[in-house]
Amino acid sequence: MKVLQILPQSIPLISRRIFLQSLSGAAGFISLGRKFTTPQNPDLEKTFAEIRTNLLEMVNEERAVAGVPPVAIDKLAEQVATRHAVDMASGDFASHWGRDGLKPYHRYSFAGGTHATQENVSAADNTWSTRVPDLRQDTAYLHVRLYKEVAPNDGHRKTILEPQHTHVGFGLAVEQLRLRVVELFVANYVEMKPVIRVAKPGAQITFAGKMLKREYLFHNIEVFYEPLPPTPELSWLREPRSYALPEESRVLWPKLPSPFTYTDKSVGTVKVEMDGSFSTRVKLYRGEPGIYTIVTWIKSHLGDKAFRATEVCVRAE
Repeated sequence: MKVLQILPQSIPLISRRIFLQSLSGAAGFISLGRKFTTPQNPDLEKTFAEIRTNLLEMVNEERAVAGVPPVAIDKLAEQVATRHAVDMASGDFASHWGRDGLKPYHRYSFAGGTHATQENVSAADNTWSTRVPDLRQDTAYLHVRLYKEVAPNDGHRKTILEPQHTHVGFGLAVEQLRLRVVELFVANYVEMKPVIRVAKPGAQITFAGKMLKREYLFHNIEVFYEPLPPTPELSWLREPRSYALPEESRVLWPKLPSPFTYTDKSVGTVKVEMDGSFSTRVKLYRGEPGIYTIVTWIKSHLGDKAFRATEVCVRAE
């Protein structure tokens, strides 16, 4: 079972000139060919706190119109998103990848997170100033650009309105008039027991958790593998591209009671309890260095399509 982590065609990048001229514009870095003076802001973090509050209100208004539940702030997602925003602003690029080669689900997991995530990234060069009204306007417009996408190129909008999301973290950074905004959405449905994040290739690790909501059922576990990421060139990071979970994976199914078997005659490996808890041993099956991402798929009692509830990354080296 495969699923794209996010489906955007590109990362919108705009200038303030576009704010004043039109609600449309091609994706890509836009230089105005002029310099602006950045007013000194003695308390940029306070400004960012106000902007995060504004973005959360916008997101929840949009989700209310779509008839899906609101999201709350996830502090870890905020920290991870902020570090990525700073990385992009200081490095003069906009990408789902960081300068260390890690993707969004890597960053959240290696920071201690266990939940599934989806990321939106947007950017503006030659931002007018770092004053609160200007940054508030710029960030709001960047978000509106994502929300107003039209199918079939509406991956960012789908991420904003994904019904399974429960939380979000907003990352903001400004450097030399380069504004970067990261929206990291989180699906919080499973409480995981501690799991190691670094192991030897071929090792077996314990993976166990419990559903936080009784109306959801364990479906299966999928273990994805990808090689350790190389350090990307800045020129590569400046090219817009979407990201996804790796192509290679193995699926672990719930244990079946005797005499039942699956179609391949196996009986399953994941022990699932009536209280919603589950546990299994996960083998880092490739036996070589890489990153294994352990995804727990769950679904509601109503029979809806299964969705990702965990993305726990383990580095094998």
